[in-house]
Amino acid sequence: MRLLLMMAAGVFLYGCTGKSTHEASASREFFAMDTVMTVTAYGGRCEEAVEAAEKEVKRLDALLSTGAEDSEVFRLNREEGGFVSEDTAALLEGAERICKETDGAFDISIYPVMQAWGFPDKEYRVPEPEELKALLDRVDGSQIVLDGKREKVTFGLEGMEIDLGGIAKGYTSNRMMKIFQEYGIESGIVSLGGNVQVLGRKANGGNWRVAVRSPKGDGDFLGVLSVNGKSVVTSGGYERYFEQDGKTYHHILNPKSGYPADSGLESVTVVSEDGTLADGLSTALFVMGMEQAVSFWKLHREEFDAVFLDKEGGLWITEGLEGAFQSDFSYEIIRK
Repeated sequence: MRLLLMMAAGVFLYGCTGKSTHEASASREFFAMDTVMTVTAYGGRCEEAVEAAEKEVKRLDALLSTGAEDSEVFRLNREEGGFVSEDTAALLEGAERICKETDGAFDISIYPVMQAWGFPDKEYRVPEPEELKALLDRVDGSQIVLDGKREKVTFGLEGMEIDLGGIAKGYTSNRMMKIFQEYGIESGIVSLGGNVQVLGRKANGGNWRVAVRSPKGDGDFLGVLSVNGKSVVTSGGYERYFEQDGKTYHHILNPKSGYPADSGLESVTVVSEDGTLADGLSTALFVMGMEQAVSFWKLHREEFDAVFLDKEGGLWITEGLEGAFQSDFSYEIIRK
């Protein structure tokens, strides 16, 4: 078996590539959205598909960046609203849905608080409680309003700013799957940082095997998922963090407190056909904590499944992954 590792923040491809000796393939690695990305397609027009997918990623990156002054998101933040493109509108609509359904556990208007902690520019610091309290007055995803035609955005709070990074890669992987299909590709995979999304099955007809990396950072993994036509996204406090005065502060902030989420979870992996949903929910469930996350899954189990790791090393999977998850560690199955 040939081992192919497509490293990401939380997940990577595991096992043989599945490429047959007669199957054309193309693969490309590049940097975008602040991470290394790998795109692979199998089929007659694979080279064209991979090239088009890379162009799409870079187009969306330029559109959605919070730091580039010519991006649409930068302009929205500067002007506290304005007209938007179809892609930005779709992302805002998706963010609004996830924010509402998770009772604000996922909220793109957390950006001013993220800036206070220094996570966007890596100028890390611990804000004073009074500063956080003032900034939280700007955080309320329900105050981001799209008009009926999804052409204009209005921010309902003074000083409100947004960051779509929490779902941008998921949306992007969805778009890449559509581009693959437009070029007649039936088998492909993209790895965008902590996001992996696969189209169909491997070229040899088998499922893709996606490993969930251990938060310990030792190159080990928690288990391997067997999937086809799915997105696999992992979020955890180990991905980005800093230490000050002997205490660790990670980048997944609780929108209600303004502090790094202290939910008892170490990582959450979400498996769904919808990359945007998987991306947003991996963050939201991490913020919620085990009890609330399980309750949420029971209400929405037709849309996603999940792998949970708590800080004590306890490992759980939801029942939809039974038979699709293999691990050297003991784990429990959450049933409805």
